[in-house]
Amino acid sequence: MSLAVSPKLRPVLDPEFLPAVLWNRAYRELVARDPGARPFALALIRADGKASVHRDRVLSAGHPAAAHTLRFVERLLKFLLWQKGGCRVLVAGADEVAAALAKIYSPTGERAFDHLFMGEKVQGPVFTLAAAKMESLPSDDDSSLTMGRHLDGCRIGFDLGGSDRKAAAVIDGKVVYSEEIRWDPYFQQDPAYHIEGVHDTLTRAAAHLPRVDAIGGSAAGVYVNNEVRVASLFRGVPADQFEKHIRRMFFTLQARWGGVPFEVANDGEVTALAGSMSMNANAILGLSLGTSTAGGYVTPAGNITPWLNELAFAPVDYRAGAPRDEWSGDHGCGVQYFSQQAVGRLAGPAGFAFPATQPLPEQLVAVQEAMQAGDQRARAIFETIGVCFGYAIAHYADFYELRNLLILGRVTSGEGGEVILAQAAAVLHAEFPALAERVRLRTPDEQDKRHGQAVAAASLPALRKI
Repeated sequence: MSLAVSPKLRPVLDPEFLPAVLWNRAYRELVARDPGARPFALALIRADGKASVHRDRVLSAGHPAAAHTLRFVERLLKFLLWQKGGCRVLVAGADEVAAALAKIYSPTGERAFDHLFMGEKVQGPVFTLAAAKMESLPSDDDSSLTMGRHLDGCRIGFDLGGSDRKAAAVIDGKVVYSEEIRWDPYFQQDPAYHIEGVHDTLTRAAAHLPRVDAIGGSAAGVYVNNEVRVASLFRGVPADQFEKHIRRMFFTLQARWGGVPFEVANDGEVTALAGSMSMNANAILGLSLGTSTAGGYVTPAGNITPWLNELAFAPVDYRAGAPRDEWSGDHGCGVQYFSQQAVGRLAGPAGFAFPATQPLPEQLVAVQEAMQAGDQRARAIFETIGVCFGYAIAHYADFYELRNLLILGRVTSGEGGEVILAQAAAVLHAEFPALAERVRLRTPDEQDKRHGQAVAAASLPALRKI
C-alpha cells in the first residue's frame, strides 16, 4: 500500500519533490483509522543526562501499510537528532522498529555519519540506540537558558561563514565598524589558516575600539562550551590536527586577547537572537540560507535551548532517490534545498551551464545577476527553492512553536529572496492556511543585515563584575 501524497504546488525545476510534512500527514491519517494503532515514543538523551521525549502513534505491526512505519520513524528520528541532539536513544512502543533502527544507526549502517557525530564528535559518549518500555522512559526536560543581550562596554563581534568572515566593533550596542573579509575555509588543511584568519578578524575590529572588554562570535557548526564539535568550516583539517589545534581554538584566541570574556555560538542561534533583539519578539526560528542551512530558535519566553538546531541535516523531501548530501551521505536533507548548494544543483535543470570547477559562491552570484537582469531561468531556481521552503516551514512547525520565521543569508539577497518568500507564502496559504495566519515570515532590514548578527554575537559574553 502506497501513501497518496498530492502537493497543491510543485517546484517547477524539481517536480518530484515529496514534502515531508504531507507524507507524515498521510501516514498519520492511516494511523488514525487503524484500530490497532500503538503509542510510540523516542527519547533522546544528551551527555548531560537531560532528555527530549517525542510521543506519537504508529500503525499496528500487522497493518497492510506497516512497512511505512520504519520510514516514518527513521525520518522522524533523523530530524529530532539534528534538532535536539542526543547520544543515547530509547525507542518505546514498537520493538521491531527499534531493532531496525539500531542497524541503520550503527557504525556500518546507512546512518554511520549520524552515529559518529551524535556520539563521539558532538556529545562525547558512543552513540547507542535500544528498545525500552514506555514506563521506563525518562522525563522530558527541554529547559531553556538565557543567552546574550549584553550590550555594555567595548565589544568585538564576529561571524564565520563558508565564504567570508564578518567583523564588527561595538560600543554600548552601537556598531562603529564592520567589514566582510573573503576566505575559503572548507578544504584548508592547515589549522593556522583558520586560527590566524579569525585572529586577523579580531585585530581589524579592535583597531576601532579604545579597548576590548569582550569578544563574541557565531560560526556554522556545533559548539559546546566554546569547543568546536562539528563544523563543515574545518572539514579539511586532518583529524589529529583538529584535535590538537581546532577543537579548542577559541580558547587559544581568548588567551591571545588577554583572557577577556569570550563566547562562541552556532550561527543559527545567533541569527535567531539577532531577530529577537531587533524585532522585540520571541518564538522565532531563524534560518540562514547561505553556504549551508543554519538554524536557531528563540523560545516564546525569549531564551534559547540546549538543542543543536542543525537543520542542514534535517530531512524535508521523502521521495526515493532525493538529492544526496555529499558530507553526510543522506538524501532529501535541507542543505540540498535551502543553500547555495541548492542553487548549484538547480542551475543545470534551469538551463545554466556553469563549469564543474566554478565554486558555488560564484555560481550563486551569476544566478543572482541573471535574476536582476530579468532572466527567467534564474527566476525558476528561486521559485523552486521557495515552494520547497514553504513545505519545509510547515514541517518545522510540527517541531517548533512558531510565531516568527526570520530568513536571511546570501541566497535570500536581492530579488531572488523576494521570490523565495512569495512562493513560500503561497504554499502556506494554499496548504496550511491556519499556519499562514499564525506565522510571520520576516527578513532583516538592510541595517540588520549589515550589523544585526554582529551585534548579537558581540552581546554573547557578560562582562566580569569587579
